Amino acid sequence: QVQLVESGGGLVQPGGSLRLSCAVSGRSFSRYGMGWFRQAPGKEREFVAAIRWSVGTTYYADSLKGRFTISRDTAKNTVYLQMNSLKPEDTAVYYCATARYGMGLTSHLGYDYWGQGTQVTVSS
Repeated sequence: QVQLVESGGGLVQPGGSLRLSCAVSGRSFSRYGMGWFRQAPGKEREFVAAIRWSVGTTYYADSLKGRFTISRDTAKNTVYLQMNSLKPEDTAVYYCATARYGMGLTSHLGYDYWGQGTQVTVSS
């Protein structure tokens, strides 16, 4: 069984920053890659960022490049999402997920285990 626990969400003013964390546990964790997705009310879940676990290669949604940074700590089995210059349209529930081995990392179809989500609200 794989468990993912997200933390770090909250309320932030426009232009502010947040860092999300996602701790992974479980022996069946593939260690191929991990990703962050988000879902705003009334919208579909969308890809945010992903990282290859071993080599650290990163992938981003084009619209978020330059503001969001994904990283991982392999010793802690934790992935992070640093979010800067936040905008009201970044408001959503953010989910982390573990990737199936060899699958593409920019589609939710490539992921098997998901966290419970953490709310990020950007508002003044």
